[in-house]
Amino acid sequence: MSRFAGATRPGETGPKGAERPLTGASGAAASRGRARAGAVILGVAVLLATGCSAGFGSTETTPRSPGSPSVSARSSPTASSSSVEEPTDAAADSATSGRSESSKEAASKSAREALAAMSLKDKVGQLFFAVVYGSHAGSSSKENRARYGVATPAEVVAKYRPGGVILFPWAGNVSDARQVAALTTGLRRASRKTPLVIGVDQENGTVSRLGSVITKLPGAGAIGATGDPANARDAARVTGKELRALGILLDFAPVADVNVNPDNPVIGPRAYGSDPRKVAVMVGAAVDGFHAAGVASVAKHFPGHGDTTVDSHTGLPVINHSKAQWRRLDAPPFREAIEHGVDAIMTAHVVMPELDPSGDPATLSRPILTGLLRGELGFDGVITTDALGMAGVREKYGDAEVAVRAILAGADVLLMPPDLPKAYNAVLRAVESGRISAKRLDESVLRILRLKQARGVFGTTRTDPRAVRSAEHLKIAKRLTGKVAAKS
Repeated sequence: MSRFAGATRPGETGPKGAERPLTGASGAAASRGRARAGAVILGVAVLLATGCSAGFGSTETTPRSPGSPSVSARSSPTASSSSVEEPTDAAADSATSGRSESSKEAASKSAREALAAMSLKDKVGQLFFAVVYGSHAGSSSKENRARYGVATPAEVVAKYRPGGVILFPWAGNVSDARQVAALTTGLRRASRKTPLVIGVDQENGTVSRLGSVITKLPGAGAIGATGDPANARDAARVTGKELRALGILLDFAPVADVNVNPDNPVIGPRAYGSDPRKVAVMVGAAVDGFHAAGVASVAKHFPGHGDTTVDSHTGLPVINHSKAQWRRLDAPPFREAIEHGVDAIMTAHVVMPELDPSGDPATLSRPILTGLLRGELGFDGVITTDALGMAGVREKYGDAEVAVRAILAGADVLLMPPDLPKAYNAVLRAVESGRISAKRLDESVLRILRLKQARGVFGTTRTDPRAVRSAEHLKIAKRLTGKVAAKS
């Protein structure tokens, strides 16, 4: 996924003169066959920099020393939620990989009850996934003050009541396992009403936000080259277990793009390959692996970002696939992800004129999100935008209008708006005026709550930093690395 934070645009500088990080969605099918070396170099640099996500009391946890009890945070119960301990390892595998229809119904009922207890502002807040700055929930940051009007991550969560937070090294969120576990615990404690889901962009390989913390595993391209979907499942399962041990219950992975264009400046090895059928099998296996670990998965970037040569951080890619080509080349991995129960699907900031002649990027396209993804593919999970600070989604409309149009198109989660207060107020006004109906708002919030219920966000989450880089996981990583080497 592409990740661009803050009000600065691609190429502008943020605090201390550092270029604002960019990440993963990209490309356009123009001048196909001509190598754009400059664009490729820029895309690689971008990925290395970043990757593809009214009470003000702050709560900060202290990282535990070896041998001390695990850090835990109990989400404030809603009218419908009871506190339960997080399942671990084998318990998580059986609880999440084979949930019965009755358990799904129970989660849905609990989510509906939680929705009924929410205020309008609570509901609007749930639509947003935000970036917060600092290493601990109580860390004071000039960035938080400038962007949100409060100093600490905990105060940001308390003020805007977002549905989720996404972590990044460049936001000061990542240094070591105990620090990350303490941060996620403090953020959950700051979410006083509806429990907060914490996510990260951990694809492994090129885009690895926690690369310095968790077990290092081969990226999707290398895994795909082995031809064995069991490897994709094992990699996702190990990653998911370690994320959960750190209090992160959602991963913006796997990449479901089919990398059919060798000039693609950003996707490349982040995809499992160039064969739609083989990629689909790998994507389905990865979704199973994340679910076995008890972590929500996000397939990206719909309707497909593989045949592109323009970076959507800096421009608006155009892909001229016919609908028949899209069904054959781009759709299979997303269809497979849906069949495996993927929790969320991320949009791409790309234009596909044959799918929607309006010229709007897919993120803002009702024919693509509601027509194809909801209608043709039958997906009823969470649709999340890619990062809303990327240039590809900002070319035609202002940041306030983009947020409203994304919801009207069919998106549920607004990821990393460059100006959260502006986007939040725009959506709130749109609901109050009737432009976004109360029914439409409730549909999105209910999907988000169902995801949280399904992946154990309601209740008590226990973290265990010592579970990261376990001997078992390092052994699996060595085996997978060996299989990749044998195929190279």
